[in-house]
Amino acid sequence: MMDALVSADWLQAALGAPDLRVVNASKHLPDERRDPRAEHAAGHIPGARFMDLDAFGGGTKPIPTSDEAGRLIGALGIGVGTRIVIYDDSPLHSAARGWWLLREYGLRDVAILDGGLAAWRARALPLETGDGGSRAESFSAGAPGGSLRTMADVRANLDSAAAQLVDARSAGRFAGMEPEPHPGVQPGHVPGALNVPQGTLFHPDGTWKREGTLRAAFEDAGVEVERPVIATCGSGVTAAVIAFGLHLLGRPDAGLYNGSWSEWGADPSTPKATGA
Repeated sequence: MMDALVSADWLQAALGAPDLRVVNASKHLPDERRDPRAEHAAGHIPGARFMDLDAFGGGTKPIPTSDEAGRLIGALGIGVGTRIVIYDDSPLHSAARGWWLLREYGLRDVAILDGGLAAWRARALPLETGDGGSRAESFSAGAPGGSLRTMADVRANLDSAAAQLVDARSAGRFAGMEPEPHPGVQPGHVPGALNVPQGTLFHPDGTWKREGTLRAAFEDAGVEVERPVIATCGSGVTAAVIAFGLHLLGRPDAGLYNGSWSEWGADPSTPKATGA
């Protein structure tokens, strides 16, 4: 199996292997006014297919059933025995969401391109235009639920405190000092949550922190890496960054609250906290 992170040099050398698929899982916040599919068509890693994360749910939209996920994943050219490298060109580091989804449906040989498309471009490696190109495959997705967490799970955790709730949003959104990009959502966070803004897990060039520096990013926010975690964010995208970071530290069992704050913050019955 591949390492969880691969470099641009590794990927360049591996391109063309019959069992390798490259997937672009870029996603942006609405106020960025960027079209990731159009950007993919304008220039992507050769052979890469575009993974529409919106089609896979998140926030108030549930993730697909196994049958629907199998169709979506198979359309990416992914089948049994496929190795997958996912990348993005987004400040959300949304490749982690693609990584989490594919693993949730039973795939295990999935890696993230360290540094994303920026790392590929920094080496002046070739880009391709169009929609990318591998044929569809037949893929039977497993039942989701291994690390998926619901509002009911988070409510129960308020009483049990069995897991640490770790919020990947910015400090301002976590504290309720910045407006939420999702309409009808109150500001703040789930009471008792810890805040690890997803950007703190990366170096300035967009590559992942590793080992001691990565662990410190969690521990400086009060997270005990060895204890269970439920990751959350605005709509389940950057929560996957938390899950992947813990995976790099040898904790592959983090839960992910798919509804995240777009669900919790819109529900008048849920308790909410503000402040750091």
